[in-house]
Amino acid sequence: MASKPSTQDFDAVRKDIAKLLHQPEYDDGSAGPVLVRLAWHSSGTYDEATDTGGSNGAGMRYEAEGGDPANAGLQHARLFLEPVKAKYPWITYADLWTLAGIVAIKEMGGPDIEWRGGRTDYVDDSKLPPRGRLPDGAQGSDHLRHVFGRMGFTDQEIVALSGAHNLGRCHSDRSGFEGAWVTNPTRFSNQYFRLLRSLDWKKKKLPNGVEQFMNYDEDSDTELMMLPTDMALQTDPHFSPWVKKYAEDREVFFGDFAKGFAKLLELGIQRDEEGMITNPDNELGGYIAAPKKASRPGKPERASDDDVEVDEAEPLARENRQFRARL
Repeated sequence: MASKPSTQDFDAVRKDIAKLLHQPEYDDGSAGPVLVRLAWHSSGTYDEATDTGGSNGAGMRYEAEGGDPANAGLQHARLFLEPVKAKYPWITYADLWTLAGIVAIKEMGGPDIEWRGGRTDYVDDSKLPPRGRLPDGAQGSDHLRHVFGRMGFTDQEIVALSGAHNLGRCHSDRSGFEGAWVTNPTRFSNQYFRLLRSLDWKKKKLPNGVEQFMNYDEDSDTELMMLPTDMALQTDPHFSPWVKKYAEDREVFFGDFAKGFAKLLELGIQRDEEGMITNPDNELGGYIAAPKKASRPGKPERASDDDVEVDEAEPLARENRQFRARL
């Protein structure tokens, strides 16, 4: 049985993740936001009632999960991390993806977030969660409570975790939405909540027919956006007090976000008194990492990111080549 790596081992990985965040030709010059989204989406499939999904397994290596429309664009995040995986082949993808998220948040000015390793990688796609468990930005309060409530989150935690929208931007060719939420999308702050409360948001229909909300500032020639789910936080009587709280108190937001994100990454993880993961998948071989992603494309219906017969599906391969050339 393979032993769990030491804290020193993970510290070395942290340092190399931090080094790769600067990506001048990617969104706003940083891979940070998309790495946070990768950690979020790899964990946010958890269902408390059935105890399925969550960050253990790194199911996005398989087309059934990685090809979920809700995960569009995350192939870039996984690709950014491949040089780290090549340098540290012992680390599991499940640990690498979640660790990258908390490193990125810290490097972008956010809080320290508790993280513990030990996750394993699935050996096949038999335990992947069904699609449709991730949030849909076009919905409202009921949808948010359904998705987050399934994972065991409260109204306060829903609002705190929504603060991840301080980072990154939407792309119409991925989520259907377009634009950034804040003026500096590579700096973690509470600006998302302040702008949500203070600006005049107007409904806008994009050329693809998707509706979102926008605010245009003529002086700076800047247009920001909010999703329908973002606006629901401001209008819902149980969500809105937390929006106000976090807009007014950055430190409270940072503390609550750190707790909520740490909880998100641990959903579905079972540990013993020493912190070792006891999920059945881990019992088969201890801390066993899937091999590094192959360097050739595969067929969508058979695609897996493992270095076996296939790699990312052909529809993603062409777009990935430009990113691979920069790493």
